[in-house]
Amino acid sequence: METPLTQHIVAGRKPLSLKEYEQAGGYQSVRKALKQMTPAEVTELVKASNLKGRGGAGFSTGMKWSFVPMDVSGPKYLIANADEMEPGTFKDRLLLEGNPHQLIEGMIVAAYAIQADTSYVFLRWAYKLAAHEITKAIQEAYDAGYLGKNILGSDFHLEMHLHTGVGRYICGEETALINALEGKRANPRAKPPFPQVSGLYGRPTIVNNVETLCCLPHIVNNGADWFKGISKSEDSGTKLYGVSGKVKRPGTWELPMGVTVRELLEEYAGGMKDGVKFRGLLPGGASTDFLVEEHLDVKMDYPSVTKAGSRMGTGTMIVLDDKTCPVGFVLNLQHFFAQESCGFCTPCREGLPWVEKILLALERGEGKPEDMNILDFHTQFLGPGNTFCALAPGAMEPLQSALKYFRADFERHITEHKCPWR
Repeated sequence: METPLTQHIVAGRKPLSLKEYEQAGGYQSVRKALKQMTPAEVTELVKASNLKGRGGAGFSTGMKWSFVPMDVSGPKYLIANADEMEPGTFKDRLLLEGNPHQLIEGMIVAAYAIQADTSYVFLRWAYKLAAHEITKAIQEAYDAGYLGKNILGSDFHLEMHLHTGVGRYICGEETALINALEGKRANPRAKPPFPQVSGLYGRPTIVNNVETLCCLPHIVNNGADWFKGISKSEDSGTKLYGVSGKVKRPGTWELPMGVTVRELLEEYAGGMKDGVKFRGLLPGGASTDFLVEEHLDVKMDYPSVTKAGSRMGTGTMIVLDDKTCPVGFVLNLQHFFAQESCGFCTPCREGLPWVEKILLALERGEGKPEDMNILDFHTQFLGPGNTFCALAPGAMEPLQSALKYFRADFERHITEHKCPWR
């Protein structure tokens, strides 16, 4: 049980069928929750476990559930956010393709806790294999009585549906996801009201990340203290960490929360490829600040990475090497973010393309000294509190930290009138 989330996932092997999953202990948490626990007890257990959301925010899952009003009649909704479009992130894909019944089991537990009667898996459009496996697993769960009316002879009902998005990064923001699910333009909503009170179709709604939901069966089966005990830090549980870039063994590993950056980079990813040296990395996907060599011994948990000046985000590193231009690296990310802006607010809609334009000019050797001031200005102007959601502030994190740690590389593009890496 050192790797509860991935213990039944084997590369090259199809995911467990329902029968195989049950033989391995699957759906026992559903039986325990529905027959031995009240919804409030499930919520309190998850709160006590200190499970934090694995989608990037790191907010207490049990606390989030506790905001759902339990004394109102009418429908409630649970949504699994499987719209994994953060560049450099591929952890949820492993769970979706490798063990879809684990996600379904976690969703049933979560839906019972908040007394939701309808649930959705909001899936990234490009995850075709995941869509096939989830569709198959949902049908198996219906056939076995884990979904539908009177689950396991109880008075709890839950319908589950797969919804495939059309491919917008903004749908990773929960209220934009909800708008998309309603058939509207995927713009974020103003908060308050929060989705826990008024979400999908104006009803109480919880949106949780795939990895978060997959933790739930193990917490219900083994308890809060067990979940805390398999961690190396104050943040509980294990985490799916990933590394991409010019390393010897890029990939994803389930490890105790709190392993260090150095352990991930050197022991699991095998260190840098021959002929290149480490310069920095984004620790949690594209929308996080760079960490550099002085941060290699930082623990990969939420408070430690924040203290180091970045965010753990999704826990999936993108590594920058000394043979890759940091300006081109950041330009590639800004091009993505500029394309993915929903266009709702002016700073994001106009600012991100302007940043991309300046970085492109630097790469072409057309940059001017005053461009550095303009880039610095945008990191503030598009920062937290100035835009409607977190897309533009997230886009500024790799830029602002690149300007901090690799400023000389930006200036060389201006003084040499070319990209030095070409």
